[in-house]
Amino acid sequence: MRSRLKSTAAVLVMTGGLLVVAPRIAHAEWPTFDAITHFLLQQAQNAMTSAIDKVYDNVTNIGNLISDRLTGVGNQLNDRLGDGFTQTANYQRAQIGAVQQIADASNMANARVARDLRNTEIRDEHTASPQACLALDSGQSTNQSQIQGARIATAIADVMDARGEGGPNTPAWFGQAQSMTASNATHLSRYCDQDEAAAGLCTLSPRPNADVRAVSFVREVYADGDQVNAANDYATNVVQPIVPAALRGDHLTSVEGQDAAARRRAYDARMSLSRSVFSHQIALQAPTVTLNEAQQAQLRARGVEPPAAGSWMQVLALEVERRFSDVGWAASLQAMTPAAVNREIAQQLALSNYLALASLRQQMQSTAVDAANLAVDVERGFTGFTPMPSPTIAVN
Repeated sequence: MRSRLKSTAAVLVMTGGLLVVAPRIAHAEWPTFDAITHFLLQQAQNAMTSAIDKVYDNVTNIGNLISDRLTGVGNQLNDRLGDGFTQTANYQRAQIGAVQQIADASNMANARVARDLRNTEIRDEHTASPQACLALDSGQSTNQSQIQGARIATAIADVMDARGEGGPNTPAWFGQAQSMTASNATHLSRYCDQDEAAAGLCTLSPRPNADVRAVSFVREVYADGDQVNAANDYATNVVQPIVPAALRGDHLTSVEGQDAAARRRAYDARMSLSRSVFSHQIALQAPTVTLNEAQQAQLRARGVEPPAAGSWMQVLALEVERRFSDVGWAASLQAMTPAAVNREIAQQLALSNYLALASLRQQMQSTAVDAANLAVDVERGFTGFTPMPSPTIAVN
């Protein structure tokens, strides 16, 4: 293409030179015809026309080539842009699908977590806490110790009622002097004090005067059988240290004896009532049940060595104190679920009801004793019947 442009330029230069060199047109009345000049001009014109046509063709070809190239580039650009947009769209669709999968997986994971959390809550709500188990163990120990205590109270009553009534083979059955001698012998053999030992009546006891000291009776639990006997002997000295002689033989057949027997039955009934109050308390403080590990640990936390067996009073006191001052119970209460707290409240209400029932029984005993004292006071204030002469009945 460059060679064509050079040829065209050369023709133009030659034509220009000829025009410059050519002689000036003569001014004449008639035109002068120069064949050579006309030929040259004709050739120059043809060359110019040819050159212009070639330039036009070249320009047209260049335009077509550029148009073709631009068209190709446009097509390629369209293809590339189409591919890019298609790929972008594919990426977006894939991204949307991935986001959907992530959302689905997240929802599934959250649903599983929520389900596991709910299952855990249900499990925790229905699982008894350790404190509930301890309360149940303590309740069973309390009931067991009460049952055993009732048996002990019955056993004490069988022995002491027979003694107070002057039953066969008891000291009072033989006489009041024998009853007094038996009472002194029991004291000297078990609770000899220094003065009695110095007088040569007995050997000093490791528990001097334990049968007259309230500390022998008022305890949370008696350590052994000797302490139970000391509490029982204290109750005997409080209620009936000396038993009157029993009425038997001719005493019961006479009129005076029958009157004395009626008064003796009233005396024995009141003594039995008084004695039963002490016997009941002794039974509730007697060692009747084995303490579990938690109760033993609670006693050690007090600084007390656990006894071989616990009493109703001790087991109940430990259960009350556990909910009042035990650090483990307080910590467990803070971590309890709402259902566990409700169960704990229900157990405490049950314990309150149990204590109220025990208090009611004690009040019933106290009321019975008050009624007996009232009867004694009324009897003391009653002057009795005025003696009347026996009527004389005439025999028809």
